[in-house]
Amino acid sequence: QVQLVESGGGLRQPGSSVRLSCVASGRFGDYAMGWFRQAPGKEREFVAGIRWSGPRPFYADSDKAARFTISKDNAKNMVYLQLNNLEPEDTAVYYCVAYSSWPRVQSSRVNFWGQGTQVTVSL
Repeated sequence: QVQLVESGGGLRQPGSSVRLSCVASGRFGDYAMGWFRQAPGKEREFVAGIRWSGPRPFYADSDKAARFTISKDNAKNMVYLQLNNLEPEDTAVYYCVAYSSWPRVQSSRVNFWGQGTQVTVSL
């Protein structure tokens, strides 16, 4: 089993930044780590993934690669998602995930989910 706990969400203004954190526990070493998000009325969307060791991070598309940064701290069992230049369209619940199918994964194939953290972008 793998346990994932996110933190760091909140209310932010457009153009600002926020860093989300995820602490992993259990037998997470065999999995890639990543982030999904779910905006109101929409399906869950893959954002980015990273491996504890190996190739560089993977982003779902060029817009996310330009504004978001996924990183990790192996010593602390932590994964982070830095969101920059926030837009109202980034409003969503952000989920930390552990998954097997590198680099991209569908929500139905995610092995473990965190409980999510809300990010709201508004004036």
